[in-house]
Amino acid sequence: MIIRIMGEGQVQISPDDIALLNELDGELESAIEADDEAEFRVKLHALLDKVRHVGKSLPDDSLEPSELILPPADASIEEVREMLGDQGLIPG
Repeated sequence: MIIRIMGEGQVQISPDDIALLNELDGELESAIEADDEAEFRVKLHALLDKVRHVGKSLPDDSLEPSELILPPADASIEEVREMLGDQGLIPG
C-alpha cells in the first residue's frame, strides 16, 4: 500500500502493518469525536510516526499513485475531521 503524508512524500507500507495502523487510526478518531485537541495531537503524531517508521520511503520523483493520503503533522482537528471517511483515515 502506498501512503502519501501531505508535505512529506510517499511511503510503501507492508500489508502486515495495516492492522497496527488501523488501531492508531481508531485512537485518532476517538480523540476527534471527543473534540480533545491535546489527545488529537498526540494520536496524530503517533500515527504519522508509525507510518514513517514501518514505511519504506519512495523517491521524490516516484509516480506511484497514493492509495491513502494522510494529513501533515500540523493539521488542525477540523482539517483531519474533514478528511475522515466512513472507515477513518486508514480503511481496514
